[in-house]
Amino acid sequence: MNPSQPQESRYQSRMRTSTKRLYRWHGAWAAATLLVAFGTGFWHRALGLTLLAVGLDVAMGVGMILATKKFIEEIDELQRKIFLNALGIAVGVGLIVGVPWTVMDAYRVIHLHANFGFLVILEGLTFLVTLLYGTWRYR
Repeated sequence: MNPSQPQESRYQSRMRTSTKRLYRWHGAWAAATLLVAFGTGFWHRALGLTLLAVGLDVAMGVGMILATKKFIEEIDELQRKIFLNALGIAVGVGLIVGVPWTVMDAYRVIHLHANFGFLVILEGLTFLVTLLYGTWRYR
């Protein structure tokens, strides 16, 4: 062990492991989602392969949810408050923007088609910005 570096605490070690687990599950889900989105073009919409890819995507999504739940349980109270606040704001923005957007698209009030991908990006960016702001605010 290097004497100039302090020893890592049990909490830091647990958080490092939990964060790596979270990244792995999110990466696996993103890869499975890409497989569903673009894989059907490679196997010419074969029903069996498509259903297998969808099943894999759902399984990876469940794993991602459970990894996120475990991560939230393991972080300290302030981090949990910041995380859940950012999550709540992101879901709220998604609903506040998503519902009117789909209604306006259905009635052809807007020319931009309501695409779920845009909503996911909006929620993700909202979560990231509010998480960074919350972290900055409580430092």
